[in-house]
Amino acid sequence: MQKKYSLKVLPFKIPKPKNEALIYQEDRDRAFYGELHQHQEIQISLIVKGAGSLIVADTISEYKENDIIIIGSHVPHVLKSDQSTSDEFIMYSLFFNKTSFGKQFFELSDMSGTLDFFKDSEYGMKVLSKKQKIRRQFNKLNKQNKLERVASLLKIINLISTATTTPLSSFVYKKKFTNDDGKRLNDVFKYAMEKYFEPITLEEIADKANMGKNSFCRYFKKRTNKTFFQFLIEIRIENACKLINSNPDLSISEISEQCGFGAIANFNRKFKEIKGLTPSDYRAKRY
Repeated sequence: MQKKYSLKVLPFKIPKPKNEALIYQEDRDRAFYGELHQHQEIQISLIVKGAGSLIVADTISEYKENDIIIIGSHVPHVLKSDQSTSDEFIMYSLFFNKTSFGKQFFELSDMSGTLDFFKDSEYGMKVLSKKQKIRRQFNKLNKQNKLERVASLLKIINLISTATTTPLSSFVYKKKFTNDDGKRLNDVFKYAMEKYFEPITLEEIADKANMGKNSFCRYFKKRTNKTFFQFLIEIRIENACKLINSNPDLSISEISEQCGFGAIANFNRKFKEIKGLTPSDYRAKRY
């Protein structure tokens, strides 16, 4: 089994031996690391087993088995494990910098096809096509030597560069987070993800950040480009989608209530704003 590196609340560094340009890591545990964090390295990961919620910068979405996700340099993110989906969570990851193989390596004309990969990674992305080919490359990594892994990384980047992808965020705060920033946002995100089905007041969430209400509103908007309550609604809608997908016998009104919406009309309106269709239409499309 590959060495599992210990992580800290953002920001943190991926430990690596001197002169080692590429890190391969296998995570195997009852849950993935659940704290908001960022690192200098670009991360390409294959979710081998498990599912849950994924926050990348300002946006919450879901991850599941066989997903391939890319997180750019210094992009804050957290994978919250839904432990009802699996008794073990497994993820294979590659960590590297654009300058890992020399400052000019990816600037060479031979590497021009990677330009979109590095540009799109700045917002995070999920791969939608060519996933089987990319998974095959990941599944070879465990038995490869370091040179072979570098070759596999280049093949993976090439496949992603020519695949269909979707962004994982729409806004990334460009300044590096301090440890205080990391702890504060981590506490806010965790509280919202754990208590989304309950009423949450501005005073309550500002207190979690150890800030006054007005200061918190400015702070959160500056770092996510949205209000806290916009973010909370997105968390509630993502959890509603999970319930629709996994519980066909639950009524739309029951799902609305379980996800923290006081009125079904508001739930229907917000769901359509975010997903582009009503909860009933979303369910009909799924089934």
